[in-house]
This record gives sequence, structure tokens and C-alpha cells, in this order.
Amino acid sequence: MYAIVDIETTGGFAGKSRITEIAAYIHDGEKVIDEFQTLVNPQQVVPGYITGLTGITQEMVDSAPTFSEIAEKFNSLLQDKVFVAHNVHFDYSFIKKAFEQEGYLFVNKKLCTVRLSRQVYPNQRSYSLGNLCESLKIPIENRHRAAGDAKATTILFEKILEENPDAVRNALKRNSKETTLPPNLPKQEFLALPEQPGVYYFLDEKSNVIYVGKAVNIKKRITSHFSGTSKNGRNQYIRNEVHHIDYQLTGNELVALVLESQEIKRLWPKYNRSQKYISNQWGIYIYEDREGYKRFNVSKKIKGVPPIIDFNSHADGFHYLMGVMKEFELCPKLCGIQKVTGECYDVKLGNCKGACCGEESVESYNSRLEEAIKSFDNDDRSLAILGEGRNEDEQTLIVIEKGAYLGFGFYDREQPFSSLEEAKLLIDLHKPTVEINNYLNSYINSADAKVVELK
Repeated sequence: MYAIVDIETTGGFAGKSRITEIAAYIHDGEKVIDEFQTLVNPQQVVPGYITGLTGITQEMVDSAPTFSEIAEKFNSLLQDKVFVAHNVHFDYSFIKKAFEQEGYLFVNKKLCTVRLSRQVYPNQRSYSLGNLCESLKIPIENRHRAAGDAKATTILFEKILEENPDAVRNALKRNSKETTLPPNLPKQEFLALPEQPGVYYFLDEKSNVIYVGKAVNIKKRITSHFSGTSKNGRNQYIRNEVHHIDYQLTGNELVALVLESQEIKRLWPKYNRSQKYISNQWGIYIYEDREGYKRFNVSKKIKGVPPIIDFNSHADGFHYLMGVMKEFELCPKLCGIQKVTGECYDVKLGNCKGACCGEESVESYNSRLEEAIKSFDNDDRSLAILGEGRNEDEQTLIVIEKGAYLGFGFYDREQPFSSLEEAKLLIDLHKPTVEINNYLNSYINSADAKVVELK
């Protein structure tokens, strides 16, 4: 038994928007045996553009029942039915969310008539409901109203059942991805994805890159984007727009992080939010107090006053300063770590020499602080960072010249290099980003880093 459903809503994401209309046709595989139609009071404002699209006004829904009032009846109708819709994830996510808010568990099997149509009617100009119905000569009345669209979807589903019942049976198999994949993504494209580290690209119908991501396991990560009811509005929009997936293997996670950052800066995909901000807006500043002690402070950058060292966030600067404080035995209070009156808490613990309460001289404390400042200087070594390649005969190579990231590449394990100039011939040159520098600095300072100094 099937429940062929269409809904209208106040917006495109189930986490924020609400249902304004529902229609469902119950189908036994041969004919419609029951139906359900109603406007729904969303208990929120119906935007003007939604009214323009659907014709559903605020006045129409204000007098309609809430979902709470129809939930029991609608749930009984859908029990043990396969949930069918055109772009099923959209309708299913709203219905599931609405039921969850009323305390119902909703876990029906799903079928997507977009994906089924792609199998049964290949090479169509478009698989939107309107264009598909026009192409297949399916009558569609009251477009963008739940009953009209649900009725057209029902006729489409009947045609699919008649022409290729195996497509429906196969889609309902336990291991089939047809019910979870985005409506416009070819299944074979998904099945061909590697389970290796790399960077992946979501492309829209015009092959524009709309999102770039990195993964230790590309296939597993992409599956997580589309499995279940997304609680992320961005994933919902990506799901509806993605038509193809491309990828580049990187051999290891560090190179994936580096390449992802480069690609986001190069392509500027519309659904990538991270790394789309002005970096290094925080810094560590130094000043002298009335007693002559030099103090550190993590602060937002001050126009015209360069900091000793800068960071993406307050947290980055704070954690960096914590490490410097411990290494050089500086006072937590004079570093701005502890906001206390009087002596810092570390005096009694023996971790502070007492500059905060006059027990350590100005000269002694400031001398140690100056040594700490010298450690702020960037590492000016030239380094090769080695990593696992895309196959067992290959390694990755990231080159840093005098503290500056140059680029990365892949080379044969049997092709040794012994100098900076030789290493540079094995890589593609790229511009550094703040994020890349952070990734590399963190890796170089890790216990398991594979780093070779170059001359």
C-alpha cells in the first residue's frame, strides 16, 4: 500500500518552516482507495512569495485546523504505507518533523518519483513535476496546491508501476540508496565514489560548484550529508540542487584539509560558510603597567596598532598564550589569563614567581617575557611534510620554504629528493591561506609528524 503525498509549506526547511496544506492519495498498487486533503494552520506567518506561488493566504490558513488537530487521523492513514512523493525527502522531512512535535514516531519507507522517473524515463529535459507531466501528457490542475500536485504525482506513479514495476520493487530493497539519495543525483555516480581521503565537490545542473568538502572517507562523508532527516537547512538546499559529484583523492587528511581550503578560496561555493570571513581579526598585544611590568593581552585588532602575533579567533590567541605562559613561567594575571585582584592563584601553587604581588623584580620578569616574545617569530625553516599517497607506490609532499607554505604534490616513493630545489619540482605551487598555515603548524608540532628539514 502506498500513500502518495504532497504538501505546501511556509518555506523550504523543515527545521524552521511549517506545513500549510496536505493532500494524500492512498493507493493499493492498482487504484486509489482513499484520500485526505486539508489546509493546515502553520501558526506562523505565510510569506508573500509563498502566497504568490501557491495562492494560499494567511486568511485561508488562520481558520484551518492545526497539525495537532489532524495528527491522529493522518497518522492512522499513513500507518504501514510506503510514503511516495515527488522529491520525497522534502515532503517526508516536514511530515516527520510535524509528527515528532506531536509525540508520534514516523519511520515509513519512502519512494521518490523524481528518482524513479529518471530510471523509467531517461533523458527528459527536466524532472520537475510540471515539466515531467507536460512531457508525459499527464494532466495537472491547481499547480502548486497540494491536491493538484498529489493527484498528478499519483498518475505519474501509476505509469511507472505499469511500465517498470521492477524499478519500484528494487527501490524498496533494504540496501537500495534510491530512497536516501538526492532526487537529481545519478545512483551510479554515488556508487562509484571512493572510500578514501580526499576533497569532494557538489555540482548543480549547470555544473557550477555549490559546495566543497573534505573527508577521510569520501563515500561515507557524502552519505552523511543525505541520510535521515537533515537538521541543517543548508543540507536541505544542497540536496535539492546537487546533480553531480566530483572529487579529488589526496591520500591523507592533511592534504585534504589543505586542498579544501585552496578550493574554497578559488571557487567561492555558495554553500561553504567556513573560511568565508576576514581572517586574523585577533592578536596578542603588549603594554607596560604602572609598576613597569610588561603584560600580554589577547584583543581584537586595533586599527593602526599591529599586534605581536595575530589569530583567527580569541580562543586561538588565548590557547596560544596559555602555552607561552607555561613554557616561560609567566604570571597568568599579567598575561590576562586570570582576571583577579591581588596575586594570581598560581603563586600559592608555586607556578608563578610572584610578579603579580611584587615578589619578582620588574627586571627579572620582563627579561623572561622578552624571551617569550622571541618565540613568537615564525619558524623560518624550510620543511618537507610527507604523508600517505593515493596508492601504495606514492607519497604526498607539502613544501614549506622559510616558514611559508609553497604547495603540495605527489611523488613516487622510489623517486628521492635531497634538497629544497628538488622538492619544489615535485609540487604544484599554491597561495597560502590562514587556515592552511594553522593546519600545517598544528601538524608540525604534533608527536607523529613526518617532517624533513630541507636545505
